Amino acid sequence: MKLNYKKTGSGPPLVILHGLFGSADNWFSIARELQEDFTLYLVDQRNHGDSPKSDEWNYQVMVEDLYELLGEIDEDKIFLMGHSMGGKTAMNFALTHPERVEKLIVADIAPRYYPVHHEQILQGLNSLNLAEIQSRKEADEKLAEFIPVAGIRQFLLKSLGRDSDGFIWKINLPVITENIEEVGQKLESDEQFFGETLFLAGANSDYIKDSDCEDIYSFFPNYQLIKVANAGHWLHAEQPKAVIEEIRKFLL
Repeated sequence: MKLNYKKTGSGPPLVILHGLFGSADNWFSIARELQEDFTLYLVDQRNHGDSPKSDEWNYQVMVEDLYELLGEIDEDKIFLMGHSMGGKTAMNFALTHPERVEKLIVADIAPRYYPVHHEQILQGLNSLNLAEIQSRKEADEKLAEFIPVAGIRQFLLKSLGRDSDGFIWKINLPVITENIEEVGQKLESDEQFFGETLFLAGANSDYIKDSDCEDIYSFFPNYQLIKVANAGHWLHAEQPKAVIEEIRKFLL
């Protein structure tokens, strides 16, 4: 699958993968601060952003998508970073194609299984009748009945686009809803990635627990874990300066 991506900056290649319900746009502000040091590729994973939609959606095909993208952009070896779902894609890619990854950064996700916990979000998104919605404000108000946190609604509504007929979802909402369990799947591999690996955890997030360290080590023996203070799961949005600093320290 030919993925959509944004390219900026100059220097060694750094590919960044967004999380569930996100897009390349989520990383623009980070990219602006890093573009003097790296050539950044901000990628829309399948069924997200402006990349194609597909009924097939799992980590195996997302790894294949990334491999195809590296051929397209003619980058042999990369720095690879992924957040949440993107972190799972990045981990799977590093285990499958270790020769293509110079260093790996995984943001607030561990290799373990995560039970489905997006029911309220999916219920809210699926409740919107886009044919009747007249404005983003109206969409936000209706979504608030299911999702009370304004920041989460703002994030989700970034995937609300328009075409000639009105509002559309850029995400493939039916396929994501049907296959949501795929997002939480644990890593299944007999391989290890021996390259340098940084796990960035939000100090206020429970996505990476101390009990995950043994599992992380089994796949990524050359890893370090850093907890970003005053940050939850969306650490790059909550503490961008700290995240940028850790990326620079690790990669440069």
